[in-house]
Amino acid sequence: MTAESQATTPKPDEARGRSTIEFPYFDLTSALEVAQAVKQVGGTSADWKQLAVKLNMTAEGGGFRSRMMTAKTFGLLDYDRGHVELTELGLRAVDPQFERAARVDAFMAVPLYRALFEKLNGQTLPPAAAVERMAEQLGVAPKQKDKARLAFMRSAKTAGLFEISAERLSLPPSLNQGPPKAAAGPDFDGEETTRRKGGGNGGGSNLPPFIQGLIDKLPEPESQWDLAGRAKWLTTAANIFDLMYSADDETAGITITLKGSTLSITTGASS
Repeated sequence: MTAESQATTPKPDEARGRSTIEFPYFDLTSALEVAQAVKQVGGTSADWKQLAVKLNMTAEGGGFRSRMMTAKTFGLLDYDRGHVELTELGLRAVDPQFERAARVDAFMAVPLYRALFEKLNGQTLPPAAAVERMAEQLGVAPKQKDKARLAFMRSAKTAGLFEISAERLSLPPSLNQGPPKAAAGPDFDGEETTRRKGGGNGGGSNLPPFIQGLIDKLPEPESQWDLAGRAKWLTTAANIFDLMYSADDETAGITITLKGSTLSITTGASS
């Protein structure tokens, strides 16, 4: 084979018309709908067939599988042998407190979208054909570049990347990236340490966002904390536990009651 023929021979994937960079077939809104369905069915996880029923789709159908692959490409969930589970990013995406930042993170989890954003960030959007050429140069097959562009644009809008300007991509303002990080301060023995840190190794917390956010709401030790505030915190904790964990008895539950100066915790379904 001559040098000229080597230079013009397409790569195997290019010859078959396959994209060489990963991107989803559906947009971010579709992926978020799947994550919300998981939350509604099982909190943090769901059965594959139950999820299909919730989405009014057929579990064995190609459309449902494409929706699941899309949500996985955005980093919102994982699935194996009929079991679907939200990732840490997926949990943040279905939490109203952190969903704005989670949508941006999910958008950036797609290799094609991140690469296009890095090229277009802060610039006036070029014509559609130019965006498609960029996508093709990044590895999108020619026959898929229009669909890739449309899904990219819709996903960018869902992620809030057009909040500042309808003509330029940029990160949205005032993102809540997660539970606030506590500032360093003196501990009980006077040593400098991080307030309510997640572990003893000095690194970040590995706790789920729901739990970490709950811990961060605790007041400082030895400070005043009225019973109404305690009842509210305990009720929130009970709701989070119901969301994140399953119980042997589906009728079980925790009820927080405040009557006068008496704060009580009871188990079992509330009447």
